[in-house]
Amino acid sequence: MLLTPIVSADIVLVANPNSGIEQLTQSDVINIYLGRYRRLPTGATAIPIDLSAETEVKAKFYRLLVDKNLAEINAYWSRLVFSGKTRPPMQVASTEKALERVAGNLDALAYVERADVSSQVIIVFEWPRND
Repeated sequence: MLLTPIVSADIVLVANPNSGIEQLTQSDVINIYLGRYRRLPTGATAIPIDLSAETEVKAKFYRLLVDKNLAEINAYWSRLVFSGKTRPPMQVASTEKALERVAGNLDALAYVERADVSSQVIIVFEWPRND
């Protein structure tokens, strides 16, 4: 059985255009989204935005980011929250809400499909294309 490869360039990480962030590395994104540290290159504390529903976008993001499925990510956060070590990313109900949060907050970051990127946000991280 052949598996369809994930087109990694479909998911991007966005920030507010006035945030002072030009680019993040994959390591930065992993550390911010897994609660290891939340400092942005500007020195501000990052506010990572996560989709609350178990969507294809969320599943693709975590698969690309750390090669984990959503059950593994949920278990990871359950352990950390229980231990009191850190908090999971802020959750919102939709891509539209995520984009609104980023547009309204200089320290917010969100993952979205490239097609959903608007002029209110800028792309600060993307995976290389598989073309």
